[in-house]
Amino acid sequence: MEHVATTWKDSIIPKLVEYIAIPNQSPLFDPDWQVHGFMDDAVALIEDWCVRQPIKNIYIEVIRLEGRTPLIFMEVPGDGDDCVVLYGHLDKQPEMTGWQEGLGPWKPVLRDEKLYGRGGADDGYSAFAALTAIAALQEQQIPHARCVVLIEACEESGSYDLPYYIHALETRIGTPSLAICLDSGCGNYDQFWCTTSLRGLVSGTLSIENLKEAVHSGDAGGIVPSTFRILRQLLSRLEDKDTGRIKSEVFHVDIPSHRITQAAQAAEVLGDAVYGKFPFLNEAGPTGDDLKELVLNRTWRPALEVVGAAGMPPLASAGNVARPMTSVKLSLRIPPTCDPVEGTRVLKKLLESDPPYGAVVRFSPDTPCAGWDAPPVSPWLEQSLNNASQDYFGAAAMYTGEGVTIPFMSMLGDKFPHAQFLVTGVLGPQSNAHGPNEFLHIPTARKITCCVAQVLAHHFNNSTI
Repeated sequence: MEHVATTWKDSIIPKLVEYIAIPNQSPLFDPDWQVHGFMDDAVALIEDWCVRQPIKNIYIEVIRLEGRTPLIFMEVPGDGDDCVVLYGHLDKQPEMTGWQEGLGPWKPVLRDEKLYGRGGADDGYSAFAALTAIAALQEQQIPHARCVVLIEACEESGSYDLPYYIHALETRIGTPSLAICLDSGCGNYDQFWCTTSLRGLVSGTLSIENLKEAVHSGDAGGIVPSTFRILRQLLSRLEDKDTGRIKSEVFHVDIPSHRITQAAQAAEVLGDAVYGKFPFLNEAGPTGDDLKELVLNRTWRPALEVVGAAGMPPLASAGNVARPMTSVKLSLRIPPTCDPVEGTRVLKKLLESDPPYGAVVRFSPDTPCAGWDAPPVSPWLEQSLNNASQDYFGAAAMYTGEGVTIPFMSMLGDKFPHAQFLVTGVLGPQSNAHGPNEFLHIPTARKITCCVAQVLAHHFNNSTI
């Protein structure tokens, strides 16, 4: 802990301050990322820090497949033939509005051991934490397996470049018996949280058009159907407007009984924090008051969000006009074991078939992302996770699903079905990844670094493949 704390204070935090200041948005949000050069700046910053670490015989290479975002590949020789893969990403979500006074997405601010700014917690800290965990073991001459560290630059866009790198690096990666992902969340900052499942994602742009050009709303009202009303009708095909339940059974699965048990345990530990971590306004509140069901809603049930819109002018310039077009970006989270390809097909047919009033309706899907359900935890890993949580947090380890999507986990799970997984992260209450006022909870990041080091040590002594 002393070694890790010193490294975080003297080395990692100053470098993360520089990293947050770089507006290296994922390619989905910055299509001209190659021209702007911010992604390359972030890669260079992390690479420079990594090569300076006191890790024996570390090999570091920035790999750039043609036309794709870069990937940092690092390999640390170990004792024996076994392999561990550690994963993170360095690309960021866009700025978002609503930052508190004095804060901003590219303005790093350190307050009360929280480092504010876009990307520190999601997921810029990962490369630093991974190498620091390995360095801590080597500093104390504790053996570990060969470690492969992969830091991608396309995760926030769905990791569409990552499969090409996994294929290209297949021989160099080998066959890992343990994969560690540092891009997930934690229910609180009081214990070590291990992610057991991740939802998939079906998304795309829904567009409705029915006029060649805008016309006077007084003249057209009652004759020309509003494209916004057509949008409401189409969304009602998918979602119950009163409950939010997704109507099509294609997007639902049977929830495994052990995941229901874990949800109940997480709800008991977190209490009202299950929903209290969200910044509800005044009397606004959650969709229900059954805490276990709320956890399951967030982790094993589908949920729709409209995350963007086009065709509607700002309020200040909104004239009395019947608009010819309305477009929205849909984000449909699906259960971990739901087929995203079939879900995309069903959603497109559901929205485009029999369009109201003969309007032109198009759904342009994004690349679907599969969810992930963790395999059973080996006894050695379960004991190691709990020991680490007790040693560094002073409380038992907790297991829960997450509502987010990490495409790499599905890829790795399919490719290495016999591997064990540790998926964890620092995205706890109010850390607000993707939104305003995102922060990295530094004490938790330090403790997770220690936990990873301890698991690596236990893995060397206990794992088999």
